[in-house]
Amino acid sequence: MRALILLLALFFNQAILAAPVNVNTATSIEVANALTGIGEAKAMKITEHCQAVKCKQPEDLLQVNGIGEKTLEKIRADLRFED
Repeated sequence: MRALILLLALFFNQAILAAPVNVNTATSIEVANALTGIGEAKAMKITEHCQAVKCKQPEDLLQVNGIGEKTLEKIRADLRFED
């Protein structure tokens, strides 16, 4: 029972840590902090890509090396693309 409670606490804690982030204007640190499962290296690739080529939709991130369909589905809800 304790193990189940611990697993649920960890799951909900991770969900709380994720927050919407505008990948067109955020710094790589902001992206890494906002998106669950995205470290600083991938966050830097995301910000560099979205600064070079204005990202307009989640699928634009599939052009970033290291971002595949599974990763995109995990972060999709927290992605924003405003100017």
